[in-house]
Amino acid sequence: MSDYCTDLAAHGFAVIPDLLDLDELESLALAIAKAGEESCGRNRGVYAIRNLLQAVPSVANLATCPGIFNLAQHLLGSVAAPVKATLFDKTPDANWLVPWHQDLTISVKERVDIDGFGPWTAKAGVLSVQPPVSILERMLAIRIHLDDCEEGNGPLRVLPGTHRFGRLNADKITSLRAEIDPVSCAVRRGGVLLMKPLLLHASSASVSPSHRRVIHIDYAAVGLPLGLLWSQSLLKG
Repeated sequence: MSDYCTDLAAHGFAVIPDLLDLDELESLALAIAKAGEESCGRNRGVYAIRNLLQAVPSVANLATCPGIFNLAQHLLGSVAAPVKATLFDKTPDANWLVPWHQDLTISVKERVDIDGFGPWTAKAGVLSVQPPVSILERMLAIRIHLDDCEEGNGPLRVLPGTHRFGRLNADKITSLRAEIDPVSCAVRRGGVLLMKPLLLHASSASVSPSHRRVIHIDYAAVGLPLGLLWSQSLLKG
């Protein structure tokens, strides 16, 4: 465990192989496929589900199971809890690249205008806002891989250490890209990638016909102020 803590603190990410077994992976894949069929029709592919904690009880159970939950609490502190989960998949039918960016927004239930929070956005019925950096610094993403994620199917690429520089503007991102060599985060099926939200990351389009399904769970070790509530949260306000 200490190696993962050291890597996360120094580099902003760490890979833990073989955290989930085959039976767990198959159960999750079936539950997600069923949720997708119910939401968009049996003959349409499912490439992203944004409200996984509510849509798929198995994912909520996963997010609070000892193996994952204790890991999050060990890394963030005993008050850490899941606040959002999203499914991402890449196939030839749903393929995209993601430019270099930080994860700067959180999803909330309703708008409350508070100093330090903004701008606000809404996408697919989900309301999001940029919180102060102090909140993002107390968050962690745990990305659970249901399939092998290798160079051919769009693995996450990261710029190590960039989580330490706070919120970055476009000029600073360009400067850091010139200074730091990117690292591709290849993760085998059943492994997890730990990542700090402020870490600069990107991904290429997939050139593989296979799935690249990732369950991305955000944990927070801090509540939100003045009546602002996490949208999916298993953590109160």
